Amino acid sequence: MAERYAVVTGAGTGVGRAAALALLNDGWGVAVAGRRKEPLEETASLAKAGRALPVSADVTDPASVAALFETVKREFGRLDLLFNNAGGGLATTDFGDIAYDQWLSVVNVNLNGMFLCANAAYRMMRDQSPQGGRIINNGSISAHAPRPGSAPYTATKHAVTGLTKSISLDGRRYEITCGQIDIGNAATPLTRRMSGGVPQADGTVKPEPTMDSENVGRTILYMANTPPDANVQFVMVMAAKMPFIGRG
Repeated sequence: MAERYAVVTGAGTGVGRAAALALLNDGWGVAVAGRRKEPLEETASLAKAGRALPVSADVTDPASVAALFETVKREFGRLDLLFNNAGGGLATTDFGDIAYDQWLSVVNVNLNGMFLCANAAYRMMRDQSPQGGRIINNGSISAHAPRPGSAPYTATKHAVTGLTKSISLDGRRYEITCGQIDIGNAATPLTRRMSGGVPQADGTVKPEPTMDSENVGRTILYMANTPPDANVQFVMVMAAKMPFIGRG
């Protein structure tokens, strides 16, 4: 089809913005979604092509997610891609000091929000004609190995992998593919603290290298443009010198 339509959550900043701009500049129509309208409108203004549709939405609120996808259906008529990106975490906190409300705050965004958006996108892709589409979930290198003091974030990102596999399996009959991108140290407002040092497994605090978030945008575009008879099930894109492979 000449026109392709996507939803990117958390599109106001960071890797969400990078992914939205990569898709827009490739000619996609993109609903750029997030809680705050101003950053979404800024993302839309940076696009050189495509059709940007800023939509305020809270991924933890079922009614807000339903309204997002109703807007997409009304404005675009169909959905070909969801980049299920919105997420967050806590400051480094020893496991014994994590309060239940802190745990829930991360689970509600990183897991419940992922479910709500994927669930709504799946139904739309299943019920539209022609049927099908692609869902890309934002995992993390934390879906493979934790950082110190990151139990809520790490647990939810491991859960995202199970969600990705389940959607990929259930979606086969409806021409819906689902893959996962695991990102390490993309340079965003959330990773600025890394230049000043972050806790390491050996108890030290050290700065870590980062990479340009445009690398994530290019990877999402590659996954999005993969023909429907193929799927990038899992891909990792990370700062080349970050302490992950081997012993750092």
